[in-house]
Amino acid sequence: MQKFKLKPIVVVILVGLAVAAGAFFYVSARKPAATPASAQAAPKPALTVTVALPESVRLPIKLAANGNIAAWQEAAIGAESSGLRLTDVRVNVGDVVKAGQVLATFATDSVQADVAQARASLLEAQANAADAAGNAQRARSLQSSGALSTQQINQYQTTEKTAKARAEAAQAVLSAQQLRSRQTQVLAPDSGVISVRTATVGSVVGSGAELFRMIRQGRLEWRAEVTSSELGRIAVGTPVSVVPASGGTLRGRVRMVAPSVDPQTRAALVYVDLPASSKTLTAVRRAGPPQASTAPLGGSEPYAVGSVGAAKAGMFARGEFELGATEALTVPQRALVVRDGFNYLFQLGDGNRVSQLKVQTGRLSGERIEVVSGLPADARIVVNGAGFLNDGDLVRLGQENESNTAPVQAAPAQAAIKAGAKP
Repeated sequence: MQKFKLKPIVVVILVGLAVAAGAFFYVSARKPAATPASAQAAPKPALTVTVALPESVRLPIKLAANGNIAAWQEAAIGAESSGLRLTDVRVNVGDVVKAGQVLATFATDSVQADVAQARASLLEAQANAADAAGNAQRARSLQSSGALSTQQINQYQTTEKTAKARAEAAQAVLSAQQLRSRQTQVLAPDSGVISVRTATVGSVVGSGAELFRMIRQGRLEWRAEVTSSELGRIAVGTPVSVVPASGGTLRGRVRMVAPSVDPQTRAALVYVDLPASSKTLTAVRRAGPPQASTAPLGGSEPYAVGSVGAAKAGMFARGEFELGATEALTVPQRALVVRDGFNYLFQLGDGNRVSQLKVQTGRLSGERIEVVSGLPADARIVVNGAGFLNDGDLVRLGQENESNTAPVQAAPAQAAIKAGAKP
């Protein structure tokens, strides 16, 4: 019996048909069954958010500047006599003194000796003047008798005048020595705070040598540097908030605007008086009444005395000039999204989809920020969750709106949201 043999070409065809059939059944098994259009799932919201309406509020206009805290005026207190030895120094740096208070004393031994010598010279000159005056009087009485010649009479009168002049010169010397005796005490020329002390007990100083430096009347001021383009916006009496490098906030007022601008920096100085702390104010009241030039700041606030809390002369400070207030359209700061260096807000539209708005911002006040342009006044703005959204996203509304939304504006905003929301 002959064996049945298949030809090779037939074998290849049969294998190809088997592979094709297997691929067909595999693809048919993985193909999903057709789903009716009504059974397709609705798109899901990307996030649950809250919205708020923009608010129109009055925001202050402020001008920022930097500068240094300095003494209103400084007084250099020096020695008026030379060659005297310091025997006592009664004040130190930081002491509050009043006008006329003794700050230091010099040795008086040599000065008292000079005063005694000048007084003796005066007595001698006065005795000579009295004798010369008597001789001249007798000579004038004998003028009509002819006992003395005219030349002798003139000589007596000249001697009288010379003796009188010497007595006056001796009186002047005594006054100078007495003045020098008074200058052995160094007195405060004005009320204020001692800022520098170079006086040392036992030292012999020359005339004019500086012993102390004093902040006159203890007044401090902030010298702000303002550009020439902004100088015209500042007037005398403008309120200022000053923040020294040590922290805290000081309230002051503009006392004077510099009459000239620095040609190198194109900036001018604005002088702002700073208020006094309660501690330094008490020290000044104990030291004595202020001069007429210490008029209260703004009619009620006293000037600073040497330091205001942690603010001291020579310290750097930054501040803001309060130039008034204007109406501004504001949104919560949390609603602002910064991307690629630009500011964006997300506006809630129909169908609870958001659209991205590119805006320009301005002043910041607490938790709200001004929107200068790019925002309609009636737009519903996404607040919570804005940083996680993209343009065109579908969102779900929360139960409560932004807490910072004004009650008058919140009600119409919620009504509009509910009217535009789809179930």
